[in-house]
Amino acid sequence: MIKLKLLVIRTGDMQKLVDFYVLLGFTFHYHQHGNSPYHYSAIIDGTVVEIYPLTKSQPEADKHLRLGFELDDFDLVIVSLKKAAVQFISEPAQTDFGFMAVVVDPDGRRVELYKK
Repeated sequence: MIKLKLLVIRTGDMQKLVDFYVLLGFTFHYHQHGNSPYHYSAIIDGTVVEIYPLTKSQPEADKHLRLGFELDDFDLVIVSLKKAAVQFISEPAQTDFGFMAVVVDPDGRRVELYKK
């Protein structure tokens, strides 16, 4: 058995990215481990999700990482995202993978949202 324990997302604008993921239901804490940079951290179903600044050698965020989250409050989240003018790739619809929508985070990553 394998269980995902940590996911680190790097960005050039931590606050903008945190604000987006808060709309999905994340609750972040701002902190630092030893000499590491300050960053945001949330725990989702036992997995630590962290938002870090870009490294010095990283010119921009990785736009090819694709994420997917199952949401308890799917309908409310979709309304909140639309009010915040978040870019939708697909409107909510039934797919082979379940009822879902695909949105774009502030760094250009596609994020799949699934209705629980």
